[in-house]
Amino acid sequence: MIVPMKKITLLVLAAEQNTALEVLRRTGVVHVEKRNASSQGINSLQTLLSKVENALSVLSDAGTDPKMAQAPYPGRDKMLVHADSLLQLRDKRRAAFDAQVALSNELDRMAPWGDVDPQNFAFLAHNGIRLRLYESAANEYEALDEKVRTLVLSRNKKMVRFVVCTLPGEDDASLPPEARECLLPQKSVSELREDLDRASRMIPDTLEQIHSFGAYAQAFAALKAELLEELEFETVRAGMPVIALDDAAGAVADTELAWLTGFVPVDQVGQISGAAKDNQWALITEDPSEEDAVPTQIRNNRFVNLISPLLDFLGTVPGYREIDISVWFLLFFGMFFAMIFGDGGYGLLLVLVSGYMIASSFRKKQKPGTALYMFLYLGIMTVIWGTATCTWFGIPVDSLPEFLKSIAVPAFSNANPEAPQNIKIFCFVIGLVQISLAHVIGIVRNRKSLKLLGELGSLMLAVGMFYVVLSLVVDADKYPLGSAFGTAMIGLILSGFLLNFLFINYSGKVGEGIVESLKNSITMILGVVNMFGDIMSYIRLWAVGLAGAAISTTINTMAGPMLGGFIIFAGIMLLLFGHGLNMVMNVLSVIVHGVRLNTLEFSNHLGLTWSGFKYEPFAKTVRK
Repeated sequence: MIVPMKKITLLVLAAEQNTALEVLRRTGVVHVEKRNASSQGINSLQTLLSKVENALSVLSDAGTDPKMAQAPYPGRDKMLVHADSLLQLRDKRRAAFDAQVALSNELDRMAPWGDVDPQNFAFLAHNGIRLRLYESAANEYEALDEKVRTLVLSRNKKMVRFVVCTLPGEDDASLPPEARECLLPQKSVSELREDLDRASRMIPDTLEQIHSFGAYAQAFAALKAELLEELEFETVRAGMPVIALDDAAGAVADTELAWLTGFVPVDQVGQISGAAKDNQWALITEDPSEEDAVPTQIRNNRFVNLISPLLDFLGTVPGYREIDISVWFLLFFGMFFAMIFGDGGYGLLLVLVSGYMIASSFRKKQKPGTALYMFLYLGIMTVIWGTATCTWFGIPVDSLPEFLKSIAVPAFSNANPEAPQNIKIFCFVIGLVQISLAHVIGIVRNRKSLKLLGELGSLMLAVGMFYVVLSLVVDADKYPLGSAFGTAMIGLILSGFLLNFLFINYSGKVGEGIVESLKNSITMILGVVNMFGDIMSYIRLWAVGLAGAAISTTINTMAGPMLGGFIIFAGIMLLLFGHGLNMVMNVLSVIVHGVRLNTLEFSNHLGLTWSGFKYEPFAKTVRK
């Protein structure tokens, strides 16, 4: 459920602003409305935070050992010195990489010319003898003017490399543009090699020094959390408007007040009221207005809370005035996950792995993460579906034990040739149920408004369109549109569209709602097609599950002949790799398809935009 909020306005003496914020932070219940603020303190903290984040990034990029023994936190000043050292090492390593690339390119360029030393060329030039390095095609070299003094250094059928010599008192010889001059390096080739060797040694040396700072990884993380907390405090403080009270208000001269606004869960208003009374603050508590951007806090029981890791991963938060669908998201997502994975064997592996990790956490006297329980739930759902369809690691039904065949659901069992058709219908039934549920929720939410008739029309439209999908996609003979029942379904679609058109935009007056629908008449008509498409969309559950099953079967077919011969090890490796890869692909399919059906099709019919933001109370989290 989405927790109701109260909006508060808090006034304190400006002279007691810092103390008041410390007390407020200790209560840990107010989501403060932050205002744009700037101060020297904010700028300073942001600079320090950036430095620490960069230092952590350096450690992460360098691949420091996560199991390295951690040093105790030595204090902020010492950690900032360590951060500076890390950033200097990072810059030295980058410079060494850049130098390595540049020097390697320069040596490659000069490789055909031997150990060239520009100082020798400079000495000769100082004495009037100028030497220049050139290369050209063999035929172009033969066509050079005989007056041009050259010395061939190397040649082959296509290329000639040579030196052009100009003696004292002579003008530089003119060569054709096809002859390419090789510019001298800044240093001798031998010096370039020494520089390259130095740069190449510096790269592992600096990396080793960076790794030595891995012992401070946790200390850097602690400093980052500390700075973030201080930055939040300073941002709130600097964003509090200050007002001066004049003598007319009966105030003491030069008295100033600072104030802030925020949101508190209804059941925790007593805490902030008590703090205001104890500290003599002025407190105003009121219901949020329609214009207020209210944070969303979701509280659910332990079972429904299993979906929270997925929602946190997706970053989806319903708006404060929207509906919380966590329970429906969990139930339908579990079903979608099971049908996409589609294999009871995969589900059993997931149950065993997550169960082992949960038990391991208990043995270490640690609280297992909610994500582990979520995976356990998803594994159980997959085992149930795999049992129903008699699908176990892609093994043919004929090769499975009779016990597994006997507990399968006959309509869905792979032993039944009609199973694919039945599963298709089941997918459409799920679509109808989920979309209908969305509009039933809409009817309940609008029970005091004529808009409920618009939601009822959408519900009728969904039921009628479900029959159309069965007729067009599954079997036109079994579900004929021309029958009496089919005609009734067409009538249901038309009636539903009419109700939806008349009342879905109702906002107090029927006429205004109809005018609004007329303005969006094209969209309203396309809504009928969209309903067909939304129900059809659920066939992806069957299609993706079928693809995964086909991959499993193919892997078994490929590995089977290997298991009876001397290359049994290769067969086992193929099975492990193939089924492992298939599971990874199934995970991606769940994210793409299973999540989509909840966050798009279902949410659209609910009118859920996921436009909210999390309730994050102003609280002290770092314990020094």
